[in-house]
Amino acid sequence: MKEKIKDTDYFSLYVLSDGVYAAIAKPGQGAWSNAGIVDLGENLLVFDSLATPSAGYELRKQAEELTEELTGKKVKYLINSHYHGDHVFGNQAFADTTIISTSLTRKWFEEKNKIVDLQTEIKETEDYLSKLGKQIVITADRVMKASLTNQYKEMSVILKDLPTIKLVLPTVLFEEKMVIEGSKRTVELHCFGGGHTTSDTFLYLPEEKMGFMGDLVTVDLHVPIYDPEQFGAILEKVKQLDIETVVPGHGYPGGSELVCTLKKYLAFLIEKTKEAVKNGVPFEVFASNLEIPDEYVEWKGVNGIRGNLSKAYAFYERKNVMK
Repeated sequence: MKEKIKDTDYFSLYVLSDGVYAAIAKPGQGAWSNAGIVDLGENLLVFDSLATPSAGYELRKQAEELTEELTGKKVKYLINSHYHGDHVFGNQAFADTTIISTSLTRKWFEEKNKIVDLQTEIKETEDYLSKLGKQIVITADRVMKASLTNQYKEMSVILKDLPTIKLVLPTVLFEEKMVIEGSKRTVELHCFGGGHTTSDTFLYLPEEKMGFMGDLVTVDLHVPIYDPEQFGAILEKVKQLDIETVVPGHGYPGGSELVCTLKKYLAFLIEKTKEAVKNGVPFEVFASNLEIPDEYVEWKGVNGIRGNLSKAYAFYERKNVMK
């Protein structure tokens, strides 16, 4: 990682290359996920808008202040990597820009993030936080307690911002690839399918050999899986690209080893789950007796590895039935 140039209440700003920046979330402060800022030449592009309007407005402010003294460039494009709230609830800060996603991401954004009644949403979030608080008290496992505590802090900030959240949908849609050309650099948006969600977009900078990956790559996290096989296939395609700097959706940037680590994790889940389903081992027996490799023991996530084992087990159970 290159130099840290600024700390805000929500994230730390790092310069990765001339005109390319990463906003790395501070745990429990309202950003929740990472974002990217790219100087295209005449204007700016932002990748993901963070988890709250407050963090989103700060992200835009920082993006435009980076060039304010020299050129006064403004954000023209916002990319939504996928529909999850921790990556799109800051969209309203970019309502006057061109917001880009795949059509599936927009569809799921509109359906899954809908706030029908604010008071009901507030009450449900308060109830969830109350349940989380009780879980934290009774949980003995150190890693799980830390995961639940972080979730509690993040959701508390979202609760605080709920009355001000306005869901702003993407306005320009693409399917597999979109190229955005600027006078300073050209960037590529790619969607190889859905692994973490039904549709996952990442930003590729060919000249800088960088990738802003959204939640296709995370660090030391049991990132939820939508489709284990497609997830693995997506990461295999990513490995074929010339990417030397990887900015994950959660965690600190690194090299291509971050892609390899997650691909290895998925391969472990797939191999063990397929074997259990094939042999007719009930899920509870399988999950309780599975020996977790040391390299994943410290990984965080409110559902731990068990959540992904459950997803993978259900996935292969369905495939088994359909044979």
